[in-house]
Amino acid sequence: MKRLTLFLLLALTGPALADEPMLTVTGPEGSRGYDLAALEALGAVSFATSTIWTEGAPTFTGVPLQALLDDAGITDGVVAATAINDYAVQIPVDEVTAEYPIVAYHLDGQVMSVRDKGPLWVVYPYDSDAALQSEVIYSRSIWQLDRLSVSR
Repeated sequence: MKRLTLFLLLALTGPALADEPMLTVTGPEGSRGYDLAALEALGAVSFATSTIWTEGAPTFTGVPLQALLDDAGITDGVVAATAINDYAVQIPVDEVTAEYPIVAYHLDGQVMSVRDKGPLWVVYPYDSDAALQSEVIYSRSIWQLDRLSVSR
């Protein structure tokens, strides 16, 4: 019982366990798991932006979604982004750019806990363009992300 309690406490408040993938991406070449080091190795980007869910304009750091799609061999179709609780959104691959969205793993330099919308959150630089402040874009900003898969 103590072990289960500790596991649940870590899952709710801390980063993913080091040997467990934070994100699974399923593309035409199969599935790949990414831990934090693997995500960071794809190249980190950061930007500060206000959101409708946070106070002020926090700084988000993560990997461009495009880099993940490239790494998984996903070039077209629609990506289903799914959260820990199985909530899912659809993101058309042709609307993903080299700059955004990012799969953020840090908020103001800190790893995000599940309680704080982590460990991964799809984020756009909302303040950079009024077109990114739409219901469609906000609906794609899924937090507690743990899976990406493509459908053609």
